[in-house]
Amino acid sequence: MLTKKAVIVVVVLLLSACGYHLRGAIALPVAMKSIYLEGGSGQLRDQFKQVMTSASVQLVSSRQGAGIVVRILNEESNRRTLSLSTRGKSNEFELYYRLDYEVTNAGNELLMERQPIEIRREYFNDQQDVMAKDNEENGIRNEMYQQAVRTIANRARVALEANAK
Repeated sequence: MLTKKAVIVVVVLLLSACGYHLRGAIALPVAMKSIYLEGGSGQLRDQFKQVMTSASVQLVSSRQGAGIVVRILNEESNRRTLSLSTRGKSNEFELYYRLDYEVTNAGNELLMERQPIEIRREYFNDQQDVMAKDNEENGIRNEMYQQAVRTIANRARVALEANAK
């Protein structure tokens, strides 16, 4: 019994020493442990909440309780046809997502100037399986929102660490 416990402890120590971390986990500074999100679409807000919850970050409901404030200034999402079949139906689509944001502290001091994020994804549109492709598009869009949130968090972390020095 004692050897089983020792093996488990050794495995845990080895995994933590090699840099292993759970998928989606983000290491954030103390100033980012409470964030207020200002603006943004419902889908972006949902993904922001999901990613920040997995990183043990609290989304606060007002600027006063926030370590930082992320202001979404402009958000745009489009879909365009890339190729057509011989029947004139869309074979391939490109999804485009763009947003501008800035990061301030609760006192409205600018920590990071306005930054753009652009994300593009392409997918094949099978005319035989229209329902599945609609679900695939929703999944791709959620992934794009998630990538935008991670990019914002990583850039804000770097800006906070640079300001601390």
